[in-house]
Amino acid sequence: MGSLKEVRNRITSVGSTQQITKAMKMVSASKLRRAQDHIVQMRPFANKLKEILENLSSSIGSAEGGAYAKVRPANKILLVAFTSNRGLCGAFNSNVIRSIVRLMHGKYEEQNKAGNVKIYCVGKKASDYFSKTSAYIGNSNDLINTSDFDALAALAENIMKEFTKGEYDRVEIVYNQFKNAAVQNVTTEQFLPIQPAVVEVKAKMVQEYIFEPSQSEIVLELIPKSLKIQLYKALLDSIASEHGARMTSMSKATDNAQELLKQLKLSYNKARQASITAEILEIVGGANALGA
Repeated sequence: MGSLKEVRNRITSVGSTQQITKAMKMVSASKLRRAQDHIVQMRPFANKLKEILENLSSSIGSAEGGAYAKVRPANKILLVAFTSNRGLCGAFNSNVIRSIVRLMHGKYEEQNKAGNVKIYCVGKKASDYFSKTSAYIGNSNDLINTSDFDALAALAENIMKEFTKGEYDRVEIVYNQFKNAAVQNVTTEQFLPIQPAVVEVKAKMVQEYIFEPSQSEIVLELIPKSLKIQLYKALLDSIASEHGARMTSMSKATDNAQELLKQLKLSYNKARQASITAEILEIVGGANALGA
């Protein structure tokens, strides 16, 4: 058991930390509310657009935009990682980083050994980690703070252009999909080439569409827009997940600090009681000695 001064200092330190974690929890809760509204409003539109795109993908081979659905041998891979710019959010960032590493050393091990796996980061935590590797090619960390659709659309256009030029044969995105404040699921999605809809026998049928104007004009407009929306949805999912993870993490930290304060105060009272008892015994001992 430490001295009274040491315990008092620890109580003060833990109390200050608790105030910080409580404030961060409240800030994250406020930001989460706005971020959750954004992703909840975006998700139905993005999912429906993706469904239409997948249903069209089987018939766009000869149409304009068919280059985005062209399947080539997966020799050159681009992985896009979505993380946060700040920490203190539990395993939010490390889960994405681990998923990227598993892809590099598992699914794309041969391509990685040949130096054909590249990583683009949206979020400072991922770029800090992967910037030390030869696979790292750049980042757009500002998107986490601004969630600017135009800036993200420019990034999507660059990725799409490099894919059509053959710089990459497959593009996958890894991000935390927001479920609720306590649950964020690490998700890996194929961004390019566009995957056709999965048809279950007697359960689902690929819808047929009447095109007006022509199919090629609609596809030319729809595919780039849909791909941008899918990437933007991943960004909004990641932002909402970050605030949820940080709020949960700071809530647990605040509870742990409260529990630690109870233990420290108990230790302080025991040490103070022992000190007082020792002083009384010294006084009594001295009085007895004088009386003798």
